[in-house]
Amino acid sequence: MKLRIYTVLILVAVPLIVLSGCATVGYYSQAVGGHLKLMSAREPIDEVLANPETPEDLREKLQTLIDARQFAVSTLGLPDNDSYSSFAATGRDAVTWNVVAAPEFSVSPKTWCFPVAGCVSYRGYFDRADADEYAATLASENFDVTVGGASAYSTLGWFDDPILDTMLRGSDVRYVGTLFHELAHQVLYVKDDSNFNEAFASFVEQEGMRQWLEERGEAERIEQYDASLKRGEDFVALLRKTRNGLVEAYAQDVDEETMRESKSAVFATMQDDYQQLKVNWDGYSGYDNWFKRDVNNARLIAVSTYRRFIPAFQAMYLQAGEDMNEFYKIAKIAAELPPVERREHLNAYIGALRATS
Repeated sequence: MKLRIYTVLILVAVPLIVLSGCATVGYYSQAVGGHLKLMSAREPIDEVLANPETPEDLREKLQTLIDARQFAVSTLGLPDNDSYSSFAATGRDAVTWNVVAAPEFSVSPKTWCFPVAGCVSYRGYFDRADADEYAATLASENFDVTVGGASAYSTLGWFDDPILDTMLRGSDVRYVGTLFHELAHQVLYVKDDSNFNEAFASFVEQEGMRQWLEERGEAERIEQYDASLKRGEDFVALLRKTRNGLVEAYAQDVDEETMRESKSAVFATMQDDYQQLKVNWDGYSGYDNWFKRDVNNARLIAVSTYRRFIPAFQAMYLQAGEDMNEFYKIAKIAAELPPVERREHLNAYIGALRATS
């Protein structure tokens, strides 16, 4: 199973490269250059479909996404604009590569702040070599670091984002879900609150997928889809347990070598717990590749607990009478609250949902 952990948000504008500092100029230059190259590679989907040389597999996927785009507007109330009306072939494994870092003895991420997007816990690069170089710099400063590829990113409606070939791997559930997720970011985005943004978009994606499958007469697939979501919840719960174990280990008043031993013990327990999860999943092994790589603080953060607030949005949806447009209005009320109040507001919704379930 390939994890789409979070959406990359790269908002680019040429004036940004005049910001002071060579590192800043270099970073924004690659962002501007990479983004403009991507935009120039776009082709209208209608033209791609009309081209007799278009492979049948690509043709089918693009037609599915055209249908899903119409469904997103008419049924889910998502934006009716020119986003995802074009296609861009990158020929790459990922559209961007994200660097995530955390101190050796902390599960609090290093953050980077950008105009419009606000502060986020990753730094995205269009070139893998640039990402690896920056990651090596952070590692030399004793950070735990990870580099991960992203299949999609959003400009929050500032540009007409294309469908990318990197988005089309896997089943229709994956790429249609990605479409709903990215469009949801255009409905609502709170600066400096990735947990809110990703939980909101993830809820819209999940509810949208259920309705999409029902609309297509494929309701029998909903059970399979929900089972995959449950495995995802179990996976994130395991990471949350591991994170809590690390917090306790890092709070010890011990020397660094002893703390490193405690850190290794927590990660070893995580590996054992994963094997038990697989037993509960009847041997499902879709997360094996994630656990085969070296795990550190940064990798835990990269697969963040963004799902924590999804139940809050589920409660809002029920309050809205399962009407998506009314749901968006309720969610926007929460978005406008100050950060501390917003978190308390979401937790109150979660508590109310649990009380009725």
